[in-house]
Amino acid sequence: MKLSTKLAAEFIGTFWLVLGGCGSAVIAAAFPNVGIGLLGVSLAFGLTVLTLAYALGHVSGAHFNPAVSVGLFIGGRFKGSELLPYIVSQVLGAIAAAGVLYLIASGKSGFDAVGSGFAANGYGEHSPGGYSMQSALITEVVFTFMFLIIILGATDDRAPKGFAGIAIGLGLTLIHLVSIPVTNTSVNPARSTGQAIFVGGWAVSQLWLFWLAPIVGAALAGIAYKIFAGRQGN
Repeated sequence: MKLSTKLAAEFIGTFWLVLGGCGSAVIAAAFPNVGIGLLGVSLAFGLTVLTLAYALGHVSGAHFNPAVSVGLFIGGRFKGSELLPYIVSQVLGAIAAAGVLYLIASGKSGFDAVGSGFAANGYGEHSPGGYSMQSALITEVVFTFMFLIIILGATDDRAPKGFAGIAIGLGLTLIHLVSIPVTNTSVNPARSTGQAIFVGGWAVSQLWLFWLAPIVGAALAGIAYKIFAGRQGN
């Protein structure tokens, strides 16, 4: 598969993840009387990954997340020469999706991206549950670590075939169920970047944590999987 084709797939996949996941939080979660709430938003993020894993996994590997690309590289499952192009495509896809979401949401009278938070990630006073920076850092490192363990294990050539997308999608759903109250759940620096750009201010100033923590967690998972899983799958 040509690199340009892979990058297009990563752009589209990350676009869908942000539009579907963050869109559920911005538009559907607070809809009067039938808002989907935390459970619905968590499921929406899982469904975006599950659907695109099967639609585009055979094209690009369905990373849709800089932390996933880093974890797979550290784990010996992804070429270093493609790491930066993948990350750039993922970030651009997330920004494009946040832009489309902003255009849709701003069509409602009274919409305020800054006031609503626009599904941006944050800690302290910008954490949905008022959790500290330390709590946010631990949450993002640990849950990204576990997400990459799921990905590395489910896609190992010794794992049952055809079920990786289900395991990964359900894993991301579970992650959101636990961590939305802490940080609004990132585990994905691209997803965090797209929303932060449209919120500005505090969201941009706190964005460093949502790059650092997921990448550290993913890198640790890549190292750990190499150690306890032995030989590497394809």
